[in-house]
Amino acid sequence: MSAPIIAQEVKGIIPAGSNGPATMPVVVAVPKELAPGEQRVATVPEVVQKLTKSGHEVRIEHDAGTSAYYSDDLFIAAGAKIASSRTELLNGAQIVLRVQSPTVDEVDQLAEGTIVIGFMNATHNLEAVARMRDRKITAFALELVPRITRAQSMDALSSQATAAGYTAAILGAGHCPKFLPMLTTAAGTIRPATVLILGAGVAGLMAIATAKRLGAIVEAYDVRRAAGEQVRSLGARFLELEINAEGEGGYARELTPEEKEKEQQMVSSAVARADIVITTAAIPGRKAPLLITGKTVATMRPGAVIVDLAAESGGNCELTRPGKTVIENGVMILGPQNLPAQIPFHSSQMYAKNLQSFLALLFDKDGTLVREFTDEILTASLLVHAGEVRHGPTRDLLSGGKP
Repeated sequence: MSAPIIAQEVKGIIPAGSNGPATMPVVVAVPKELAPGEQRVATVPEVVQKLTKSGHEVRIEHDAGTSAYYSDDLFIAAGAKIASSRTELLNGAQIVLRVQSPTVDEVDQLAEGTIVIGFMNATHNLEAVARMRDRKITAFALELVPRITRAQSMDALSSQATAAGYTAAILGAGHCPKFLPMLTTAAGTIRPATVLILGAGVAGLMAIATAKRLGAIVEAYDVRRAAGEQVRSLGARFLELEINAEGEGGYARELTPEEKEKEQQMVSSAVARADIVITTAAIPGRKAPLLITGKTVATMRPGAVIVDLAAESGGNCELTRPGKTVIENGVMILGPQNLPAQIPFHSSQMYAKNLQSFLALLFDKDGTLVREFTDEILTASLLVHAGEVRHGPTRDLLSGGKP
């Protein structure tokens, strides 16, 4: 049973049909992200303007949006207040919007009952989750938002995967020693490069679309046969294997040993003829599946490039090193981390709109902050609340002797 979020009623967003502004505005705080390499910000002026017009008080930590090219002046013009310190930012704040999970030190700065919303990545931040539990913080993890039709506008995983797929294609093109499009010049005809995308989820589809726009010959593979139609609609060739590995929630299930062998043979052949390979295969909560072995890399042409989007969860290529560039037999293997942060302006814009949609679920028709999380989206994404870890897998990890 859900427990109350806070002791008092707090009014905020004006729902459709409301007669006036909130009588007691919610204070929404947006801190500057401190994780290394993180350039995104959790809200943007466009969203701030809508929140303030709805009766909220929005506070932005000084320079929180500078790395994403949203200046303090833009936030002020949208109606936000700029906080010169973290203490000023969080004093009286009821909701904190973040991109990355808070650190233990950041959790200690929050008052009991504060609602924190963002990517929590609980598996790798168990100590912070435990501290939020002990300090009775309410935390919603956007990566747990269910992939249902009603939640599409809140699907931050998809919005950020779109940014990652685009950036991966640009990254591959930037490191490839060839033109991607076919060119007919006075010096002769240049054949187009071949780009192979492994995994046709949101990131993969965006990588396909970007590589096609750049003029490459594009091939793609996904263990879910249903992905073939989407791949072909973008003008790419879909590599087909008689395996249907579609699992729950639109993700792929793990393959059997026999299926893995067949897949490996087909993928290895496609990898060997590609100039750029972008891998995007991931299984939530599990190590990334191995798609490209060291032996397969040895069959690739010198100058070929692998961009491994699964680097942070173990890598789809056996030779990938997270955050590093590896060169093996003339093949460059990139293990980028947090690609959405490399295009922070639009990544932040999409993420902020995801948060705006999610925030609407926290208020009832009268604009009052809800006391119980009965909505299925809130229930599914609730990580910590009222001194309890509500997400079962995370709770099990914590009870297994880790923090």
